[in-house]
Order: sequence, then C-alpha cells, then structure tokens
Amino acid sequence: MNGPREKLMAAPTTAPIPSSSAGRERVVVRAKGTGPATWAMGSLFEHLLGGVEANGAVGVSLVTQPPGIATPLHVHSNEGEAFYLLEGTMLYQAGDELVRLGSGDFIYLPRAVPHAFRTTGQEPVRYLALTTPGGLMGLYDEVGVPARERRLPAGDGLPLDEEIGRWNEVGPRYGLSVVGPPISSDQDVTAS
Repeated sequence: MNGPREKLMAAPTTAPIPSSSAGRERVVVRAKGTGPATWAMGSLFEHLLGGVEANGAVGVSLVTQPPGIATPLHVHSNEGEAFYLLEGTMLYQAGDELVRLGSGDFIYLPRAVPHAFRTTGQEPVRYLALTTPGGLMGLYDEVGVPARERRLPAGDGLPLDEEIGRWNEVGPRYGLSVVGPPISSDQDVTAS
C-alpha cells in the first residue's frame, strides 16, 4: 500500500484531533517497538498509550512475562483492568473465581475486585493490558527500570527484593493494595 496512511504508520506520531471539542486528546500512532518500555518484576511492559496521551481515559500496554510470574492477590481502587491474551497461558483469580486463560481469551476486572494471576506453561505470555482510567502503568515505571531492548530483562532489571520494596512504597499512591498471597503453583495443577 502506498500513500499517506503508510507514511503515517511508519513512525510514532501524536497529533491534535481536528475538532474544537477534542480537548487535549491526540491521535496516537505507535510503530512496533517505538513506545516507552519498562523492565519490572521480570517482565517487559511496552506502553502503547499512556493515560496522559488519552486525557486520562485509558492506558494500553503490551506485556511480556516469563512462565511462573505470579502477582499477589491485590485490589485497584482507582481503575478497572482488562487483559487480552495474545500468546501463552495464565491462571487468573478474580474474586472467588479461578479461571484458566489462553491465547485469544479476554478478561475484564471492574475496580475493587480482588485479583491475582500466575503465568503458566513453558513459553512467555504476551497480552494487551488496558486500564480505565489510564495512569496505572506509571507504577511499573516507578518500580522498574527503562528497558534498553524489547525483550525480557534476563537479569537486567532490579533485584526482586528491591522491586518488592518499591511496590510496597509506591503502590498505595496508585490505589493498589495487596490483600493476599499469590496463586500457588499447586493451584495451577488443580484449576479447571
């Protein structure tokens, strides 16, 4: 395809929406691998749309995590969260329900629902993460370090105990409260 659209998609851009009612919102186009990225919790977070760019409405990131990553049971008091799995499998606890998710599956969690997940299988998990309102991904930026490459950190990030200390310090400012332990690897075997 030749023409203006191809040129627009070739590089990341942020341009005003041509409308007087648009407020501060912008059209945002991100070419593959061009958005800001963070290594945190052994994972890669690629920011596709920041909350500021969307006037606070939504945040969107592409997340890659190795097998075995498990979050503690936690609650977000400020935003709802959704995942669309592109590759891999995970076990997800949403309230009292434990569900197995695979490539092509989607989950939405309203604000204040206790939840946790564990990546499963032998391959990394990749998913599109959406938050509404936007802004939660700033937490990962504060806890982790800028990613120098688009890959899992492989020891390039901070030590896990240092990151956990940062989570405990920074999380409450983002409305994140830890309310329980992670999903155990035993639950992965017994989940339906």
